[in-house]
Amino acid sequence: MRAAVMRAYKTPLGIEDIELARPGPREVRVRTAATGVCHSDLHCIEAALPVPPPTVLGHEPAGVVVEVGPGVTHVQPGDHVIGCLSAFCGSCAYCLCGQPNLCGGAATQRAPGEPPRLSKKGELIHQFAHLSAFAEEMLVHENALVKIRKEMPLDRAALIGCGVTTGLGAALNTARIRPGETAAVIGCGGVGLAAIQGCRIGGASRIIAVDTLAWKLDLAKRLGATDAIDASAEDAMMKVLGLTGGVDYAFECIGLKQTAAQGLGMIRKGGTLVLVGVVPVGTNLELNGLDIVLQGKSVVGSMMGSNRFRIDMPRYVDFYLDGRLKLDEMISQRFGLDDVNKAFDMMKAGEVARSVIAMAG
Repeated sequence: MRAAVMRAYKTPLGIEDIELARPGPREVRVRTAATGVCHSDLHCIEAALPVPPPTVLGHEPAGVVVEVGPGVTHVQPGDHVIGCLSAFCGSCAYCLCGQPNLCGGAATQRAPGEPPRLSKKGELIHQFAHLSAFAEEMLVHENALVKIRKEMPLDRAALIGCGVTTGLGAALNTARIRPGETAAVIGCGGVGLAAIQGCRIGGASRIIAVDTLAWKLDLAKRLGATDAIDASAEDAMMKVLGLTGGVDYAFECIGLKQTAAQGLGMIRKGGTLVLVGVVPVGTNLELNGLDIVLQGKSVVGSMMGSNRFRIDMPRYVDFYLDGRLKLDEMISQRFGLDDVNKAFDMMKAGEVARSVIAMAG
């Protein structure tokens, strides 16, 4: 099968023919229909996340089940599925206390000494985030998949696999935003736009979008933001304080120390800063400790939207099909697998909200 392989950091991905193993116990072979292009993949290419080459990246997929191994119970051939990096074992303390997104899924990987799921003429190809979705097919544990309604378009469903679940979940699961509360969302890429929609769906009365690109702010208002602040032209923190006196929640959706500090300054006494963006390895955040203590502020991390994806993702599909969740508007470009590097170039240039790799066939 064809796949986009990262052979070295800071170099373009190469399209190669690689081998996919046959499904083992509780494993599922999936024909990839589409996969979103996420900043976390770019972090891997740029060596900001410790992922060893050679690796097939991609972790925001939707597709159709082709074959199942022994013991698979959740899906069968022909089912439409979303793949999620929050693979869960189902028996650890995190899974049993309702935090499967923190499990890590180590028990769902093949054991040392077993043949790898991905290879090329005997060479090990690493699987990324339990998925490796920049490929025509995937071989994954069934606990990395959720079955969805077949009327859901798969190129839209792919966005739910990571970015939408991360942003929506930050608002609905981590913050548990309530009707009438106020929020600021810093960074209006795919995750930030989903956080804005989560705030809207949750009933927030004021949702302030913060970005440096005018077209992203315009899109944010179309998706539910009540206000937009161009951080390249004015002090975003002071503007938020001027508009609200301090919001209940600030969602930092970029992963920068500067914007995290700004988010802390945007929230009211007793408010909460929700850290959503992936911070590169080795980067430490600098936050005003006195402000946190004397103002009674909270800082929380949101790992993949605090998801229970087998429950959340079918609900998000319902949100889309009943018109509450807008996904069509978030897709700026569609590419074939051969153009995956162009997708990353456009991401780095700030030209897309979200792009999707659609597989042929």
